[in-house]
Amino acid sequence: MRRAVREFLEPVRFDELNVAVSGGADSLALTEATAHVGHRLGMPVRALVVDHRLQEGSARVAAEAAGLARKLGADTAEVLAVDVTGPGGVEAAARRARYAALRSALSGPDSVCLLGHTRDDQAETVLLGLGRGSGPRSMAGMKPLDPPWGRPLLQVPRSVTRQACEELGVEPWEDPHNADSRFTRVRLRTAVLPLLEEVLNGGVSAALARTAAQVREDLETLDFLAAGLLARARDGARLRTEVLAGEPAALRRRVLRRWLLDAGARDLTDGHLRSVDALVGDWRGQGGVWLPGSLVVDRARGRLAVNCREPEPKPEPKGE
Repeated sequence: MRRAVREFLEPVRFDELNVAVSGGADSLALTEATAHVGHRLGMPVRALVVDHRLQEGSARVAAEAAGLARKLGADTAEVLAVDVTGPGGVEAAARRARYAALRSALSGPDSVCLLGHTRDDQAETVLLGLGRGSGPRSMAGMKPLDPPWGRPLLQVPRSVTRQACEELGVEPWEDPHNADSRFTRVRLRTAVLPLLEEVLNGGVSAALARTAAQVREDLETLDFLAAGLLARARDGARLRTEVLAGEPAALRRRVLRRWLLDAGARDLTDGHLRSVDALVGDWRGQGGVWLPGSLVVDRARGRLAVNCREPEPKPEPKGE
């Protein structure tokens, strides 16, 4: 555990070192290792405990986790209480609330918050991406460093964090939600991955994590090439289609995705990108492509432009 954290921290210096602590084995073992390594590097460590307030007694559990983090070496520990609301179910709403609270607790751009995601979490993420057909970005899994988030344990099995807690003599808190089969990740963890391990004679989690690393390297290369192509195609806020037309479609769509995000587009799907790409690679004089947020991509005089306009209202049905 300490070696994984040391290899993560030594190449980069952070002004502030935070650890997200749930009270579970992953975050407790990470807290001890971070405090051990961080202090040797002259970096103070702060523990951040999010109280989702979804269960009776959650405030007590959060306070106990904060106290345990201090015993494991954290210089300070804070509890962040959140309200879990919004669309997408409890699992998604809790995740949004947790990340928002952690981000707001950071003091500046050179702060990092370490998360206890392990190799097993990475494998679950890759499987989710495969099952949903979300493309290579989801199959690439989680990045070790994705500021302000740091994940030193992506090559460490979950079993090692439990062994570390046993060696430290601490009793991790078991979140009841982690055994609730209503949640997709719980079913992946308790049913799908064990079955795959049995059918494929083991090593599945490690193989999926390796796949994520390989796909991520490929994506970073394609993104680098796309950035250069985007710079050549830009004409102010517009894009010159003749620069893009002769390029591979996969590279074009990466250029278009970055351009659209820069223009304020959100919630882009593969279908959106393919429709916009057809304005370049399959141009037949078709109309603009509507995107979420009342944005539309138009082609005129060999240029693509993003415009904001309200859709035309549908005509009222005529009476009999």
